[in-house]
Amino acid sequence: MDSSDSTEIAHDYSPFLKIYKDGRIKRIAGIEIVPPSLDSKTGVESKDVVISPETGVSARLYIPKTTKESQKKLPLLVYFHGGGFCIETAFSPQYHNYLNSFVAEANVVAVSVEYRRAPEHPVPIAYDDSWAALKWVASHTDGKGPDEWLKNHADFESVFFAGDSAGANIAHHMGLRVGLEGLAGVKLDGIVLVHPYFLGKELIGGEVTDAEKREKIDALWRFTCPATSGVDDPYINPGTDSKLGSLGCKRVLICIAEKDMLKDRGWYYRELLGKSGYRGVVEVMEAKGEDHVFHLMNSTCENSVALLKRIVSFINQGQP
Repeated sequence: MDSSDSTEIAHDYSPFLKIYKDGRIKRIAGIEIVPPSLDSKTGVESKDVVISPETGVSARLYIPKTTKESQKKLPLLVYFHGGGFCIETAFSPQYHNYLNSFVAEANVVAVSVEYRRAPEHPVPIAYDDSWAALKWVASHTDGKGPDEWLKNHADFESVFFAGDSAGANIAHHMGLRVGLEGLAGVKLDGIVLVHPYFLGKELIGGEVTDAEKREKIDALWRFTCPATSGVDDPYINPGTDSKLGSLGCKRVLICIAEKDMLKDRGWYYRELLGKSGYRGVVEVMEAKGEDHVFHLMNSTCENSVALLKRIVSFINQGQP
């Protein structure tokens, strides 16, 4: 092999990753990880569990400090991290910190799913891994299953899926799969899609004015899902999915950011649900002056705090 192959870039998907001619993959962002902990600021405790030794699918579990004081079962949040299906992990500092804050504020049990990433494991493997994680979660109903935290503290009658960007895309597909196949013992109350990663061949809204950026996003999708039919694939464009109305929850919260190119896809998703026959309630929250996943970059700013409180309110709605 030519030694220059180790330094020459074959594909540049900055700011996510680069592929060299010798096949080496260099992730640029989302590579730092932190261990589980007892968070001194919030009192939230976390631990890591292996869901499938065969595939390496795992999760980070979180419980609030209230579980030490009360035997009351708490709502369960299953979270899917973002990163374009190719970077970030459930163990990234920004997700670890976000889940600590969220679990403390909402008083919920959380499972943050560590699915396998492209390009080593191309989409739809992320969906398969996420479904396997949900089946593992569901195995804990009726006091069964291997994990004591879930058996003792999670209310499987009050379950929510959430995610940001590609993770919001996964949360959508998992909600759809629950509606189509069911998830024994689990009642899915709602899904929260933060800056969802959806596309489509027909450009809408701000996509029209920034074609170059949109082309890069399209290219990233084709890179992470080589077998895709394109950006009208139902995996990435819910508008082409004839089963959209089967979403298996009664409430949806879509969170968008004013300066995010994906904003219009969030609004369009609400429109699509309205036309699909979906009978649930769909809410939209738009953060003015903000861009994609701003709440992970600056978790203490006013808009980040407002976003967190809105999602917490959505989850706690109707809780005794």
